[in-house]
Amino acid sequence: MGSLESYDEVYRAVAFLTFKHGRIDFIESNNEYWLEQDAKLRTDFNIRTGFQERDLPRIKYKSKMKKYYEKADIPVARYHLVDTIRKCRDFIAKVGYPVIVKPDNGMGASHTYKLDSDADLEAFFAEKDPDEIYIMEEFINAEINSYDAIFDSHGHPIFEAGNCTPVSIMDSVNDGVDCMFYIEKDLAEDVRKAGRDTARSFGVKSRFVHFEFFRLLSDHEGIGKKGTVMALEVNMRPCGGFTPDMINHARETNVYKIWADMVAFDRTDETVGAHHYCGFAGLRDYKDYVLSHDEIIEKYGKQIKMDSRLPDALSDAMGNKIYMATFDSKEELDTYFKDLLETR
Repeated sequence: MGSLESYDEVYRAVAFLTFKHGRIDFIESNNEYWLEQDAKLRTDFNIRTGFQERDLPRIKYKSKMKKYYEKADIPVARYHLVDTIRKCRDFIAKVGYPVIVKPDNGMGASHTYKLDSDADLEAFFAEKDPDEIYIMEEFINAEINSYDAIFDSHGHPIFEAGNCTPVSIMDSVNDGVDCMFYIEKDLAEDVRKAGRDTARSFGVKSRFVHFEFFRLLSDHEGIGKKGTVMALEVNMRPCGGFTPDMINHARETNVYKIWADMVAFDRTDETVGAHHYCGFAGLRDYKDYVLSHDEIIEKYGKQIKMDSRLPDALSDAMGNKIYMATFDSKEELDTYFKDLLETR
């Protein structure tokens, strides 16, 4: 095969595998980049265990996701699809600065901007990709809470967890803020409800999903009081990076096996053990941290499940040196983050 980008080649590969082994039951990938190709293959080969081509708009485009959140009675941020600078100014006049601008069809925090002034708006228009469709949203003062779950073919969750990200990936990428997030010891009930309601609204079945929600850090007019859970975006694939491994450490389980069991048997017998917090800290080479690597290991060696350097391609978002550790209390977790991220 020359390239996975070539639909003709991939189509012929699936046709060969069908001829060789029989009907294909599942086509899956772990990245939004392949959503279109996956859906087209499922449609062309009549594979019903995943989203079809007709389903793509609601799971790819941030603007179209909002309708399905609203069907589930989950609040959404006001938005405007970027067209002219004058109309963007009209939108900003309603919601105020800052505003967030990002590709309507995009992954992660790539090409995401926080605009604080007219000068920022003009600079964005001067440098934006003219072929990209951007969505502009009102700024939400919030932390990110995720809902990570594996659903069976009936749309019932057979495993649920979630993380909290106090510092956004956007700030990590754009401003070099230290990356930190953690798997919750126990999934908050309002996030669980929002996740299940979202799954029903979007028609999720036979999938490992990663849904992101905002939890308001202050009252927000038109949305709700501090603590309200509101929509951010759906990701119809597993959580990225090391997060599945962190979930395994936080739940003393194996989400990879649970996922495989769902695909093969539509159920799982994998056990889930004691619950813990699992915290991720990403440190940057150019910062002068108080604790050295040896001092971190000396203090937290029993809790650390992984420490490693990341390749440069990932370091902007996640840091150059990462640590992953488990704790039984929020106080211990908070101290761990404070110790590792404190600079001179």
